[in-house]
Amino acid sequence: MTDDATETEAPPRSQQPGDIARRLEAILMIIDEPQSLVSLAAAVGAPVAAVRRAVDELIADYDGERSGPRRGFELREVGGGWRFYVRDEHDDLVAEFVNGQAPSRLSQAALETLAVIAYKQPVSRSQVASIRAVNVDSVVRTLLARGLITEAFTDPETGAINYRTTDALLGHLGINSLDELPPISPLLDDGSAGFEGETIR
Repeated sequence: MTDDATETEAPPRSQQPGDIARRLEAILMIIDEPQSLVSLAAAVGAPVAAVRRAVDELIADYDGERSGPRRGFELREVGGGWRFYVRDEHDDLVAEFVNGQAPSRLSQAALETLAVIAYKQPVSRSQVASIRAVNVDSVVRTLLARGLITEAFTDPETGAINYRTTDALLGHLGINSLDELPPISPLLDDGSAGFEGETIR
């Protein structure tokens, strides 16, 4: 049994600074919510202090303080967590590109996600995913790009971004206030009981 356990153990990860930085980049590339240093350290299998140094090195690299150019993205700390963000000067460019790639009409998934945010706001991405029982990362990005939702605040404890709808949505719906939205369903009263007690599938 001991031999079998030994054979299945993963080899120890390199603690060389360059290797830690590369593993850190791989994790940062796929996350949608800011992650704390402790969380990142656990993910890459390195001490928190080493990850902190790697973060500083990556920031300097992306800012063009090393031999390379200044990148179009940056590694930014938000709400006690770290994540890649597009640099502010490229926001308009990215929004134009995303809007140009997106279809003119919202998908059913986008409409459902938008409805959850409208009735439940402010709400985090994970809360929306729990209500809809599906992953909503790409849909939330689409709604952000369309200007229908925006980041309201970042939870200081979890680092989760909470979203709310924008005035642009009111304009598209032809209403002046979210108070004018109809009840979600006659069976759910104002919808709060349904959101808290049931999962929409």
